[in-house]
Amino acid sequence: MRVGYLGPEGTFSEAAARAVYPEGGKQAYPTIPACMDAVSLNEVDVAVVPLENAIEGSVNMTLDYLIHKQQLPIIGEVTVPIEQQLLIVPERADAWENVTDIYSHPHAIAQCHDFIAAFLPDADIHYTNSTSAAAKEIADNPDVNGAAIANTLAAEKYGLTCARENIHDYDNNHTRFVCVTKNTQAHNLDLEQWDNYKTTLMVTLPSDFSGALHQVLSAFAWRKLNLTKIESRPMKTGIGNYFFIIDVEEAMDTVLLPGVIAELEALGCGVRTLGSYPCFSGADLKETTKSPVSK
Repeated sequence: MRVGYLGPEGTFSEAAARAVYPEGGKQAYPTIPACMDAVSLNEVDVAVVPLENAIEGSVNMTLDYLIHKQQLPIIGEVTVPIEQQLLIVPERADAWENVTDIYSHPHAIAQCHDFIAAFLPDADIHYTNSTSAAAKEIADNPDVNGAAIANTLAAEKYGLTCARENIHDYDNNHTRFVCVTKNTQAHNLDLEQWDNYKTTLMVTLPSDFSGALHQVLSAFAWRKLNLTKIESRPMKTGIGNYFFIIDVEEAMDTVLLPGVIAELEALGCGVRTLGSYPCFSGADLKETTKSPVSK
């Protein structure tokens, strides 16, 4: 099993990949699209990519790429607790309050807004492709009076010191990661620790149907199917054209969900199943994100 993840080494994506595929060989990629392209090109068997953060919402890059570029089925989900640290080169650890530049992923910067505003309000913000890439940037340029916002995996990987721990604004911060692949049969996950199943649908509404969204939701409601998420995204075909991503707390069966799909299609909606997959709530993964990265 070859597993791709958003790199470089030391990201929360790597922690998620190791939690789901502890035995597989791991390959880091610089961007989310590169991870999914690697699956399509058979460089790896499966990719683990972030889909949603509890504080910042959906990772639109992942959603849009799955919809518009690489149509790879989702075969699993793992939720990782997120703890952000302020990382700095060891020789500057005692003077972290004098930092002039902060590097991190846009989501991580937003998750630590209160800390930055209170302690480093004048620092320049630099966005990177991942939190680990920010840590690498600081480690590779020790002369820069900068700090990275990342996890302890990145600190250990790049030899940085944690100047301030747990600088995120909210304690209940988690990120959902999904596993995508080309071959759902060969790499389908069926492990005992999975908590529940979920099915993700993409629904497009007929443009000339008044009350179509209400009809869509009713198809789930009268079957007593619980929706854990509904989100609109632009179809990229013009202003006002949207599709909906709907997460259903139910595995694909032979009656209920096929009935929903048939009813929606009868209404003139377009329906595409993005995946029906097991979900793991990684409450114990804090230790995973604090352990050394193994080669």
